Amino acid sequence: MSSMIGRPMLRTVTTNGTPITPEDSPFVPIGVAPRYAAPRAAIGPATEKSWLKRALPVVAAHKWVFGLSLALSFAGLVVQVGIPALMAPAINEAIQRNAAALWPYVWWIAALAVARGLLTGGARYCLLRTAYDVEYDLRTIIYEHLTRMSFSFYDKVQSGQLISRANSDIRAVQMYLTFGPSVLVQCAVVVVAFVQMLFISVPLALVAMATMPFVWWVGLRMRQVLFPVSWLIQARLADVANIVDENINGVRVVKSFAAEQTQLNTLARAADGVKWAYIEDADIRARWAPAIENLPRVGLAFVLLLGGWMAIHGETSVGAIVAFNAYVLMLQPPFRQLGMIIMMGQRASASAKRIYEVLDTEPDVTDRPGATDLTSCRGDVRFEAVSFAYGDGTPVLNNFSLRLRPSETVALVGRTGAGKSTVARLLERFYDADAGSITVDGHDVRDLSLASLRSQIGVVSGEPFLFSVSIRDNIAYGRPGASQDEVVAAAKAAGADAFIRALPDGYATVVGERGYTLSGGQRQRIAIARTLLLNPPILILDDATSAVDAGVEQAIHGALTTLLRGRTTLVIAHRLSTISLAERVVLLANGSVIADGTHAGLLATEPAYAEVLAQAEAEGLDAELLAQAENGVN
Repeated sequence: MSSMIGRPMLRTVTTNGTPITPEDSPFVPIGVAPRYAAPRAAIGPATEKSWLKRALPVVAAHKWVFGLSLALSFAGLVVQVGIPALMAPAINEAIQRNAAALWPYVWWIAALAVARGLLTGGARYCLLRTAYDVEYDLRTIIYEHLTRMSFSFYDKVQSGQLISRANSDIRAVQMYLTFGPSVLVQCAVVVVAFVQMLFISVPLALVAMATMPFVWWVGLRMRQVLFPVSWLIQARLADVANIVDENINGVRVVKSFAAEQTQLNTLARAADGVKWAYIEDADIRARWAPAIENLPRVGLAFVLLLGGWMAIHGETSVGAIVAFNAYVLMLQPPFRQLGMIIMMGQRASASAKRIYEVLDTEPDVTDRPGATDLTSCRGDVRFEAVSFAYGDGTPVLNNFSLRLRPSETVALVGRTGAGKSTVARLLERFYDADAGSITVDGHDVRDLSLASLRSQIGVVSGEPFLFSVSIRDNIAYGRPGASQDEVVAAAKAAGADAFIRALPDGYATVVGERGYTLSGGQRQRIAIARTLLLNPPILILDDATSAVDAGVEQAIHGALTTLLRGRTTLVIAHRLSTISLAERVVLLANGSVIADGTHAGLLATEPAYAEVLAQAEAEGLDAELLAQAENGVN
């Protein structure tokens, strides 16, 4: 059976840890071609720059389509300005004086209207294309950054906050980056219209624009008072998202404590906070936006007053007043949109700073410059005087030393919280040791590329995570190109084939979120199969059979006994049955190894070992009863 589970093809092959491929060719443990294009640009790294300057490279990457959109929009506005210029002579010459035919003016105005429609349609298409491309780039940038972040980052952040920043905050930034310049181009119609008005009548043009300085001042004041509220809105929306995320993921805990109403109250309080912030935002806009929109209309009143007096005294024509009326009305939408763009700008500024908080956080664990690829792994693992603490907490490991020889199976035993799982996390460089060194085949893990190191280590944890895809895809997660025979072989080795075939769709059955449509034991067997399919030279079983009953565990151990041959295995164990898989047993206490030997030897000579086993046996009995209950229900 083990021969059917092959290792993935690697792009580089070495005999001493030195890659033979070019340095610019990164190690790829899973041969999967990307289906989607990478973002064309990145957020500027200079934190001292404004948020807008840092985001401009993303927009500049789409400058041709975006520039075409702005050019077409401006051309459409110029055409729009030409329509009132035709209305004035049409009224004066064709209607009042009857000195020319009206139809030519009508046709010209209709032609300009059609041209404006075509130009505006083209501008809209290019604008929306740019908007979606920019949004795609921003989402890809933040997602790729999140995939590079270390475990210590996720220890401190809330998933709901990250989801909010990757969704609503990105949308706010995208809207401003793309629609903001478009609105500013539309505001440029003010300049074009003003020039046209000057040709018709200088006094009327000056009167029409007299209120514009006040519009500008009101816009600046509105911008200043909106920013704090915009930040508050985005932060409180993230709080709501976090509460919803926790309630969905922890729905079984909520229901088991009948705490639905408590959680609803928590959500209601958070929603009230969002409601207050939105009302405050609406109040601010209600105080300032009417002035921005209506000040140009005051200019229209002045135009009608002065223009009427001038027309009565023969200093201007009715056609000129009608044209001015059209121009002033043409100025109102841009200024109405100016208020909107100010609001969007403040919300985008708040959102961008929240996004930059994530992007400016560097991962703690990264590839060193010149890191080599580990592609020919014998499985010789050494921990030498390793010390480690999570953050600023109490040290978990203290001067920890251990060697796992190639093809050796070692059981790591200790009380709950002794640091057994931490040993596994340090070996995979989920965290870096504070002191000491960890080597694989003589190479310090910090000198190896992360991808190549982790591709050589398979981990099965006590809390298996499954994706909301088919069982076949879950098992083949590490090797998407694996054949069906290889997937089935791995499932049989893990004792999962029988229950999978009993499901309605067999291996094509789609599991629910996190695999909760399966029992804990079923999830764990699929996780074991997923790791076995990779056939890694180093294997870590972190309490991997804790959620299965004794009968299923025995079947899995029967397969594991064969499959563990020829690979280095670290078994983090609680049960005696699991410890029996190991050739050596290491007892961990106070962050250090206090005993090392065989199970029988330690049982006879180390009282602390017997105490740990007694405690584990008591805890394991409860876990086994729970596993049996889950398997019976599912």
